[in-house]
Amino acid sequence: MIHDLCIIMLTAGIVSLLFKLFKQPVVLGYIVAGMLAGPYMFGQSWIDDSEGVEMWGEIGVLFLLFSMGLEFSFKKLLQMGSTVLIAAGTIVVGMMSVGFLSGRLMGWNEINSLFLGGMLCMSSTTIVFKAIEDMNLGAHKFAKVVFGILVVEDLFAVVLMVLLSSIAVEQKFKGEELLFEIGKLAAYLILWFAVGIAVIPTFLKKFRRHLNDETLTIFAIGMCLGMVLLAISAGFSSALGAFVMGSVLAETIDAERIEHLTQPIKNVFGSIFFVSVGMMINPDLLMTYWLPILIITLIVIIGQIFFGSLGTLLSGQSLRISIQSGFSLVQIGEFAFIIAQFGQNAGVTDEKLYPIVVAVSVITTFLTPYVMRMSAPAEAFLTRHLSRGTLLFIDNYSQRFGTVKTDSMWKSYLKRVLAKIIVSSIVCVFIYIVYFQYALPFIMARSAWVETFMSPQAAQITLKCIALALLALITSPLLYNIVARHRMSHEIKQLWQKGDLQRAQITGFYLLRIIIGIAFISYALFRLFTLTTGMLVVISALAVFFITFSRFVRGQSKRLETSFSTNYTAREASAESNRAMSGVFVSHLLPYDIHIADFTVPADSSFGGKTLSQLNIRQQSGVSVIRIIRGGIRTNIPGGGKHVYPGDRIVVAGTDEQIDRFTQMLDGSRIDHDESVSVERTHVTLATFTVDASNPLVGKTIQQSGIREQAECLVMGIQRNGKYIMNPEPTISFMENDIIIVAGETGKLQDFLK
Repeated sequence: MIHDLCIIMLTAGIVSLLFKLFKQPVVLGYIVAGMLAGPYMFGQSWIDDSEGVEMWGEIGVLFLLFSMGLEFSFKKLLQMGSTVLIAAGTIVVGMMSVGFLSGRLMGWNEINSLFLGGMLCMSSTTIVFKAIEDMNLGAHKFAKVVFGILVVEDLFAVVLMVLLSSIAVEQKFKGEELLFEIGKLAAYLILWFAVGIAVIPTFLKKFRRHLNDETLTIFAIGMCLGMVLLAISAGFSSALGAFVMGSVLAETIDAERIEHLTQPIKNVFGSIFFVSVGMMINPDLLMTYWLPILIITLIVIIGQIFFGSLGTLLSGQSLRISIQSGFSLVQIGEFAFIIAQFGQNAGVTDEKLYPIVVAVSVITTFLTPYVMRMSAPAEAFLTRHLSRGTLLFIDNYSQRFGTVKTDSMWKSYLKRVLAKIIVSSIVCVFIYIVYFQYALPFIMARSAWVETFMSPQAAQITLKCIALALLALITSPLLYNIVARHRMSHEIKQLWQKGDLQRAQITGFYLLRIIIGIAFISYALFRLFTLTTGMLVVISALAVFFITFSRFVRGQSKRLETSFSTNYTAREASAESNRAMSGVFVSHLLPYDIHIADFTVPADSSFGGKTLSQLNIRQQSGVSVIRIIRGGIRTNIPGGGKHVYPGDRIVVAGTDEQIDRFTQMLDGSRIDHDESVSVERTHVTLATFTVDASNPLVGKTIQQSGIREQAECLVMGIQRNGKYIMNPEPTISFMENDIIIVAGETGKLQDFLK
């Protein structure tokens, strides 16, 4: 084991270093390292236990998906609206269809073709992030759109893995089973997201002062592996569990800290996973299947450009943003490897598919930066050759789609209440399953002890009543959310006064909520007691009436909702002080071809001390300075007389070209030092001196001596009678024969000692 780990780490480290020197993605270096260490390159493997490496690789997959989950946010996904959903949906459907058809045209069977389509429909989040960062394009508007698309694709990849695993087991399509799996997955995600947000942030907040880096790291990994076990027990993949726990922790204020702490672990095991991917590549197979590799590579590049640009255009973005987005998504990556490895391990895909997909990923990853640079010429070409009417139609469509729409009062009310009903119902179902499977048998097993006080029949009834009361206590706040939350809200009162149609809708919706509540209570009664249908309905209706008007239940429900809401918004509230502009302001800019960018003035910038009028930012770059943040104090719409200092955050609004010009302007403001000129360097050093009888410091306190103010030196300590007084108080007096320890800049210290 140690031998194998040594070979993997050394090979991966050396090869990835070479790839860094040549400015290539480090992931490619890991894959090449795997090819070198694998059994195909030199006729025999350097690795003794390939099964052990595969096991480490599976752990690497868990940490990769856990890390992706930490960067993912269901809340941000909901806030992104339809733009990224339309764009990502177009890409996924289009690329899956093209991939499946391409596989069938090449003579592959349905399962191989389906897996191929699944691998081709998702771009590499890691590679795209790295390429945009290396090309300094993070401040461009298209980068935010691309990041949103990748977030949706990551979520879809998790769903796809579940569906492909179901198909792999059945070896065929079953529509009803796939729909069941999708519904089961949705319920699983909602359940654990709701439970996680309700419990985990509260726990972390309560024990935060005890959670040092070591403890928090162990706790985070433990929660990740715990969710993995829950996912497996629910019939899902281990990767889904890791992703879900990461996404839950992403909503806490400790998300960045957890991500930072677990990054080294992800790097180690992630590198092992990519090395294990490379070990499975046979160069001879690559030569044999060079034609499918070439075809699929062209499909990925052309298909992603077409569907990425089309989807982004349909989502309401401009032609330029759409083309830039499409040209940024021309690769496949991590999830393609995971899906390919799953298909091969499950024995449902041919041996050739894995190395083909890895080869395509390597080629497209290498070409990504070069393809991204082609977006500007492509946009210029289309602008020249598209008719004026077409360009005008695209501009009008983008503006209409980007217009902020307001929902009607009824629609807004339904959205808010339905979300609570669905979440509360799913959590109730989970509680019922756990309760009747584990808690109820435990309670009923106490019958022998209760029978010592009463008859067996009375003992059974008593225990069942206790079980029912306990279940009601646990679920009553959730049932209140289902049947009565926002029952008499301000919106309902206004809607009720608008006419008979609105009243009928309100009444029908409220009756539906009551029926759901009665169904839950009736099921509990049915499992515990033998009652007629009429009695079940009557008792359940009375219970619903009690829940609706009980102050205790309403208070418990309110506290639960308040706690959940606080946890849900904690990270956003914590980051509010560091946010350049409010989300409302940014959303209002969506219909226009400008966006917000945030810059920090460098310490060596020539901007320092100048006013905005002197800098002439608007005339030179075209951007508008809308805010300056200094020490947490915000100056909105600063005037021309406002000074700029190093460390200030300048928030500007402009187009991509204007922001690029301002970036160049700010970078060009750095003051270059002439290295040929000798610059005196100052250092802080320590020195000691002895206070003799003739020294004027004798009898004076440190404060009276003026050492700090006049000599700009600091008294660090006094050695007196063989003992040290370190960091002495300013009121301590110097005495004869004291040895004084002082600190200061070298030159000033020497002057003082003289």
